[in-house]
Amino acid sequence: MGLPISPHPPAPAGLLDRFAAERVTGALRGPHGCFYLLDGAVTCVEDAAAPGIDVRLSAAGKVPPQGWRYAAERAGPQRRGGQFLVSEGWLTQGELEVCHLAALLDAAFFALPLPPEATSFTPGTAHWLGVVRPVSAAALQQATARRRALLDRLRRWAAADTSPVVAVPTDDRAPAPTSRQRRLLAHADGRHTPYELARTLGQSAFVTLLDVRRLAAAGLVRMPPAPGGLPRRRPGASLDGSAPPAAAEPRPPTWQLPVPEVLHTADPDIALLVRLRTALEENL
Repeated sequence: MGLPISPHPPAPAGLLDRFAAERVTGALRGPHGCFYLLDGAVTCVEDAAAPGIDVRLSAAGKVPPQGWRYAAERAGPQRRGGQFLVSEGWLTQGELEVCHLAALLDAAFFALPLPPEATSFTPGTAHWLGVVRPVSAAALQQATARRRALLDRLRRWAAADTSPVVAVPTDDRAPAPTSRQRRLLAHADGRHTPYELARTLGQSAFVTLLDVRRLAAAGLVRMPPAPGGLPRRRPGASLDGSAPPAAAEPRPPTWQLPVPEVLHTADPDIALLVRLRTALEENL
């Protein structure tokens, strides 16, 4: 499966901004996904290209598919599916919040922007999972824009997004992939696209696309045939396709927060998500 990535970042003042200002509650459906709103804040996003929280938790061994279906049935009119999972001991509250935020950000990346002429709104509609951790429209669009900029740096290898991922045999001179990329390469059997691999691994579709483009830039993933030839990695290029610096430069300090020990998830973006959740809490 492979849905086209929106070529442009969301408009500065789009539907989400308007609905946030009007503090509306309901479901906003666009061409590629659905946004659930509560008083203008985004509580859940669904999109076919991104593995949902159910797929992530199942891959992490936390909630089996039948447990997820049972929670949906027991959510009731109050839409308390998430709290049901916590009360039954399937998840801790922290696991639910972090995994929910991971799925929300991933789905929003593919569902935005929302063209006004191709959207519909159903007032009062809520997701059965309930309100886990609302995210403001502004924070969501800023996070999406940052992610889109990361992919744009590797635009030359965008053809790999929708093609089966084929690992290329390498020698000792090839750049060493990260542990996350090694896991991806181990599942690259030449039959599954990055979107399908993300679902199989229960991880972010955006991060999977980013890693596939980086691997293609490094010559570790085969690019599909394209008119006019394929981009080639320059000798000594790094995994993001850029040339190595002339001299090593000191790296700026990185703000890191510990991931809760109770969190066992296959999603590779968890540390960043914990930091984002904390930042959102500080701005509430």
